[in-house]
Amino acid sequence: MPELPEVEVVKRSLINKTQNLIIKTIKINDGRLRYKIDKNKIKNIIGLKFKKISRRSKYLLFFFNKDIVMLVHLGMTGKFFFVNRNKRKYKTSFYYDINDDKDKKHDRIIFNLSNNQKLIYNDIRKFGFIKIIKRINLYQNIHLKHLGPEPLSAKFNIEYFKNYIIGKKRTIKDLLMDQKFISGLGNIYVNEILFFSGVRPSKKIKKLKNFEIQKIIKFSKKIISRAIILGGSSIKDFSSSSGKKGSFQQYFSVYGKKGEYCPRVKCIGKIKKIVIANRATFFCNKCQK
Repeated sequence: MPELPEVEVVKRSLINKTQNLIIKTIKINDGRLRYKIDKNKIKNIIGLKFKKISRRSKYLLFFFNKDIVMLVHLGMTGKFFFVNRNKRKYKTSFYYDINDDKDKKHDRIIFNLSNNQKLIYNDIRKFGFIKIIKRINLYQNIHLKHLGPEPLSAKFNIEYFKNYIIGKKRTIKDLLMDQKFISGLGNIYVNEILFFSGVRPSKKIKKLKNFEIQKIIKFSKKIISRAIILGGSSIKDFSSSSGKKGSFQQYFSVYGKKGEYCPRVKCIGKIKKIVIANRATFFCNKCQK
């Protein structure tokens, strides 16, 4: 599943392609996504112009004129293709390569745009979804209203962190995966954040020291920023619109490294794998306390 950095790169790719284009027609090949496409609502964006695309957590928000927003979650395999006026197809998300024969059967929705261009929503497993919402109701939407602060925001600070964990008995790994506490982090980046923070994923949050909390906040911001710069992670099949694959996965320190020696200089530990909250969890058995 794409995490915050991947969705941010998708957003930036789409901004470059769709800004100020108008939706002429919409073809629904298969509307049976995680939530069935509301055909009456999606018709409301026909004739409207892309004004802005933003991201909240792992959600894409397409803003149109007339104060209408299209909320998109990519699920596990959702992706967008863009076809320009010369019928050249661009990747904006999750395939190493474009294969028209295989892609076409999973093209769920085709947005025909001005200047004979197209935006295609493709989703193999159909766990993603698309909803049309009035802008005034956007942040009261069930998917957005309970989200915690973004890791790069000023709101994610030590005061917020310490107040949130009062009276809670969870592990730090479980807490960082909770979108109500902090939005956008997923399993890959949480493993990396805790490694650089020197904190064992199974550690109870009530036992965290102030300096450990400060490190977790610091490396959450640092690692997410770096992952965005590097184009996101290419676990499975992510790629940007230029076809360049995200390269952050080349710099993983613990994720997927079970049995390897710790990359820290002078650490003699090995990377262990356990399961926390049904998710694979990787850590160094020596330097993460």
